[in-house]
Amino acid sequence: MTTRRVLVLPGDGIGQEVIPAAVTVLQALLPQVELLWGEAGFAAFEKHGSALPAAVLRQAREVDGILFGATSSPSRRVEGYHSPILTLRRELGLCANLRPARSWLVPAARPGVDLVIVRENCEGLYVREERMADPDTALAVRRITRRATQQAAQVALAVALQRARKRTPPQARITVVHKANVLSRTDGLFRQAALDLLHAARKAHPDVTLDIDEVLVDTAALRLVQRPEAFDVLLTPNLYGDILSDLAAGLVGGLGLAPSLSVGQGPPLAEPVHGSAPDIAGKGIANPLAAILAVGLLLAHWGMAQAAARLEAAVEHVLGSGVRTPDLGGSATTEEVTRAILTALSASRAG
Repeated sequence: MTTRRVLVLPGDGIGQEVIPAAVTVLQALLPQVELLWGEAGFAAFEKHGSALPAAVLRQAREVDGILFGATSSPSRRVEGYHSPILTLRRELGLCANLRPARSWLVPAARPGVDLVIVRENCEGLYVREERMADPDTALAVRRITRRATQQAAQVALAVALQRARKRTPPQARITVVHKANVLSRTDGLFRQAALDLLHAARKAHPDVTLDIDEVLVDTAALRLVQRPEAFDVLLTPNLYGDILSDLAAGLVGGLGLAPSLSVGQGPPLAEPVHGSAPDIAGKGIANPLAAILAVGLLLAHWGMAQAAARLEAAVEHVLGSGVRTPDLGGSATTEEVTRAILTALSASRAG
């Protein structure tokens, strides 16, 4: 089996706890993995004057995958500070973000949810082009391009086709989320570029029933709360996807069970989507499952479907057995959950 090189960037806060846990699981599934460790985040900024040192960015361009933790990004403007995750996405061309949400065996989860939000990951308001027009007026650029939209749409199509072929008969649905009724130029371009690609590509896959529909973002939020099981794959602009994917995570147990994978031109970047949680950092109770599930997304992207399935089954078993951190209503520590996952993986190998 080909050796994979992974750059590990734990970041700040609980990233320093959950990412090492995820690395342990990765090593159990892929013993030959080669690990490179680097610094990124606010602590790195305070130490080096950069939240993403140039040497780390160079490493990021040369590996097969990146495992990223969490950062303590300030909510106020700090001169010289730039979000390392946004920088990585832009510099590596990772312009599509996958956020799966499925029902888990935890008390807070809604049954029957199994969806993926594919979010355009490099544009929208997150281009971070802001200025003060006057002391009382702030302006921001919102950029949408056909190229980046269709790159994300292509990823959404691939995800939908993969999901469809696991079903009998093979069928899936992609829902394009926008607000083109108000933002006719930006969201209008996103809508049209996405639908153009999806409708054209659907004809190339006559073996699959692929439904394509569209919904306004506010209506999407309402329907996600009311009937999340009705959605399959959602394709969204950057900001909408950021918001709706957290909403979806809330339906299935919370951000402690929310992994993501950013893909595009450079190496895939896997990460839990929770923050650095400074209030619980260092207490040993952070939930490692989002980071561990992110490892599963990375393995699946590499074509290691069996290993990814074993990992997801192990998480299902551990949650079903009641081994849960406090955010999921349990009392287990980070270490206890990780150890339970490793035990479940060992048992599945023996079986």
